[in-house]
Amino acid sequence: MGAVKILQAEREALCETLETVGPEGPTLCEGWLVADLAAHLVVLDTRPDAIPGVALGGVFGRHTLKLMERAKERGFDWMLDRLRGGPPLVHRIGPMAVMNVFENWVHHEDVRRAAGSAPRPEDPDIDDILWRMTALTGHLSVRRVKSAGIEIIDDYGRSKVLSKTEPRVTITGPTGELALYVSGRKEAADVAVDGPPEAVALVVAAHFGM
Repeated sequence: MGAVKILQAEREALCETLETVGPEGPTLCEGWLVADLAAHLVVLDTRPDAIPGVALGGVFGRHTLKLMERAKERGFDWMLDRLRGGPPLVHRIGPMAVMNVFENWVHHEDVRRAAGSAPRPEDPDIDDILWRMTALTGHLSVRRVKSAGIEIIDDYGRSKVLSKTEPRVTITGPTGELALYVSGRKEAADVAVDGPPEAVALVVAAHFGM
C-alpha cells in the first residue's frame, strides 16, 4: 500500500479514536488533552504559518498556540469534521505523504496509549515508513545526549546509528515502539535499552524529541 493510502487510512482511524476518547481524554503529549491534540492537527493542516512554532518555540510557538486556541473555540465537532476531510493535497504529495503518515501515526498512539490501549499489530508497509522517518530524523531527536552513542535496531533486523559517540547504547524493539521512544514517548514504548550501565542511564534520563 502506498503512503497516500496509508495516510488516509491512518487519519480515518485517528479521527475515530479521537471521537471515542472525547475532547477531555488524556494524551502522551505533556499538558495536552485530546482537544489540544486535535487543534494541533487542524492548524498543521490549514495554517502553514503554524509549522515554525512546532519546531522553534518562542514567539513562533506562541503564535501556534493562539491558532490552536482559535481552533478549539470552534468546538470539538468542528475540528473532527476538518480532520475527517483528510490531509490537504500538499500533505499528500511525495515525501510529504511519508512525513504525515509518521505525524498522524505517532499522534494516534499519543491518544491510544494514554487511554490504555495495547500496541497495534505490526504492519510491514507502515513500519517501513516509520523506520524511514525515525532513521532520517532520529539524530535530531537524540541530539541532547552528548556522552553516549545510540543505535536503533528493529524487529526486521534494520539498524541505524543515530549518534556515533562512544560508548554506544542499543535500543531494540518493534519499529513503531522505536518511533515512539525516539520521538520522546519513552514511558509508553516497549523497547530494550542495552549497553554500559552509565551510558544506558544517560540515554534513559535524556529528553528526546524535536
